[in-house]
Amino acid sequence: MGGKHYLPLTDEDRREMLKKIGVNSIEDLFSDIPEEVRLTKDLDLPPAMSELEAVKHLNSLAAKNRHLNNCTSFMGAGVYDHFIPSLIKHVIGRSEFYTSYTPYQAEISQGILQAIFEYQTMICQLTGMEVANASMYDGSTAVAEGAIMGCGATRRSKALVSLSVSPFYRAVLQNYFNSRGLELEEIPLKDGYTDFSKLEEMLDDKVASVVLQQPNFFGLIEDLDGVADTIHNHKALLVVSTDPLSLPLLKAPADYGADIVVGEGQGMGIPPSFGGPLLGIMATRQKYVRQLPGRISGQTIDSEGNRGFVMTMQTREQHIRREKATSNICTNEALVALAAAVYMAAMGPQGMREVAGQCLQKAAYAREKITAVDGFEAAFSGPSFKEFAVKVPGKPEELNQKLLQKDILGGVDISPFYPELENTMLFAVTEKRTREEIDTLVRELEGWK
Repeated sequence: MGGKHYLPLTDEDRREMLKKIGVNSIEDLFSDIPEEVRLTKDLDLPPAMSELEAVKHLNSLAAKNRHLNNCTSFMGAGVYDHFIPSLIKHVIGRSEFYTSYTPYQAEISQGILQAIFEYQTMICQLTGMEVANASMYDGSTAVAEGAIMGCGATRRSKALVSLSVSPFYRAVLQNYFNSRGLELEEIPLKDGYTDFSKLEEMLDDKVASVVLQQPNFFGLIEDLDGVADTIHNHKALLVVSTDPLSLPLLKAPADYGADIVVGEGQGMGIPPSFGGPLLGIMATRQKYVRQLPGRISGQTIDSEGNRGFVMTMQTREQHIRREKATSNICTNEALVALAAAVYMAAMGPQGMREVAGQCLQKAAYAREKITAVDGFEAAFSGPSFKEFAVKVPGKPEELNQKLLQKDILGGVDISPFYPELENTMLFAVTEKRTREEIDTLVRELEGWK
């Protein structure tokens, strides 16, 4: 079977199609393109393979990948190796969900509208906020849109972002602000935490929003009590980026005064998949609902009193005049939002609390064991959630190459983002890691150098 047979059309089919549109050959279709720019020879490609050969070739290429099925992962920095219940794949694989797109017609989109509504409801329960949207692209775009929301709500043009916020999020945030002519300033660090004394000095009547992360990029738990009051005294909004899996243990952002809550939901039933797709979480207080980008699914009743679901608000330019749109964010990631909704429903409050507790305890165990190894030192003190930064005696890249030989995906080298933290790695430990896996990592670290 040659490569051409992957196409269902026969030569007779092609002749009939050409006759129908009134041309004699394929070349006639390109008559408007100058001959000197047309390709007159075959592409420099290897010969076509049969289906059997192609499958073998692709399998051999795929076998070169190192992934979570053949390695133990201690990588994190925004994308994590969490357990995914088999129920999730079953539900999101159903054709009515898997093929659904935008629920333009509510009367025939009740299933996906309800799924979005349930997702929004559970996000509100986790964050303490009053309204959530249907989802954003990922944590970084959610952070950017949250900061811009603050600009729209306050009619100001500057945001402050802590250097303890993920550098990947800050890079996207900077791109958004550059394209809109908005001003962005970074709040310095103090021992791995946001320097709140500097934050107070930086607040002025131009600041619309302040972006903080909890737990922060280094896994540390920031002390945010009272911070919102300081920000609100300057009539600015507090935007908090959070890990939703930390919320069963930590204070809900609403409880310490957050106005907008954003975050990355990948840990809730969504595989890392070599970097995506991800899930941007976004929720806010009711008074800012009209500044919220994306869309909101709501519950209602029909003319006969039956419960139903509708698209309550759609603030993007596809539905309203462009100048009135809050954002140019397009399609909500309904399928990954559904995966997160199924995860939250299946795990329930107790299950999610158990996941959070195991992340906390196992990370603490790993941190204690790793920093007891000669030459390995905790970069920061203080409580952390599932990640911690460690100064290592040598180049992180070399250490990770050694670990990879033992089928271990080591921590993330963070020195490119924080030059002052030379030879520092960020290790992540989720509920999937066992004591044996952590002890194996520690033995490999002991034998390095």
